[in-house]
Amino acid sequence: MVLLKSKEIRAMRPDDLMAKFKEINDELMHERGVAAMGGAPASPGRIRALRTEVARIHTVMREIQLAEAAKAGPRPAMKAKAKGEPKKAPMPKTKKPVAKRPTKEEKK
Repeated sequence: MVLLKSKEIRAMRPDDLMAKFKEINDELMHERGVAAMGGAPASPGRIRALRTEVARIHTVMREIQLAEAAKAGPRPAMKAKAKGEPKKAPMPKTKKPVAKRPTKEEKK
């Protein structure tokens, strides 16, 4: 399998992107399983390359998600507090009683 460049990943359709992600993720799980069982991997740098590939795909998927959110419009603003509105009272701090060690006289 050849490593994909970010430019190639961005050119993919979302359906193809998800299929590629699933394929790479399955391959990564297989390689990790082989390594966990003590087997010698065919290519020692393969796990790292697969992890990098998964990260690239995640990044592009997140970019697409943010672009769609930006097209949808701004998020609704939070409700502003009116002036003079009282603040919530903080919860009072309670101290737990500390067990006192008995002295020599109390032990007798």
